[in-house]
Amino acid sequence: MRLRNVPGARDVIAESRFTIKNETEYKGKWNTVFGNDNPVHIEIGMGKGQFIMTLAARNPEINYVGIEKYSSVLLRALEKQEQEELPNIYFIRMEAEYIADVFGEGEVDRIYLNFSDPWPKDRHAKRRLTSQAFLDRYEKLLKRDGHVIFKTDNRELFDFSMEQAEQAPRWKILNYTYDLHHSEYVQGNVMTEYETRFVEKGNAICRMELAREV
Repeated sequence: MRLRNVPGARDVIAESRFTIKNETEYKGKWNTVFGNDNPVHIEIGMGKGQFIMTLAARNPEINYVGIEKYSSVLLRALEKQEQEELPNIYFIRMEAEYIADVFGEGEVDRIYLNFSDPWPKDRHAKRRLTSQAFLDRYEKLLKRDGHVIFKTDNRELFDFSMEQAEQAPRWKILNYTYDLHHSEYVQGNVMTEYETRFVEKGNAICRMELAREV
């Protein structure tokens, strides 16, 4: 379970040079944040940052933005970044539903969704990060050939996500697997903290890649 209440976490986040505070001011201008026109990849619900920071270290030619709503979890990523000082990554503490207020049209090349909250009750379906409501948001900020890559160990959430993508008029499923670590798509896979734990337990990891219709 995620930590949600570390005293002083919000103060540390507010003072950190690695966090973006007035994120809506940079909509359409993220190249000025990074000082270049490199592709922008974002992770929504980044947790403690293991996944996105690994990618940032491996790919200095790509700019990364990690988004997390829980201060106490984001704090762990900031602690790592204070040590590593990667120049191509920043963090935002925010709710995912406001994502279209932060990035301009066609400003993002790729979105990662890793082990998102399944929101198991039917009345909360629109809150799931792979619902059509969120696909509509992603469509506004992704480039025309932009991709969404989703991983989860929750089969019900994955089946729901497949159905939502199939019903969405301007999206197509490029590939999917119900057992990532025994598939061709495991090559180059970067694991999150949750994924490492689940794989050690023998849980199958589902993965899907979506693309906007050009």
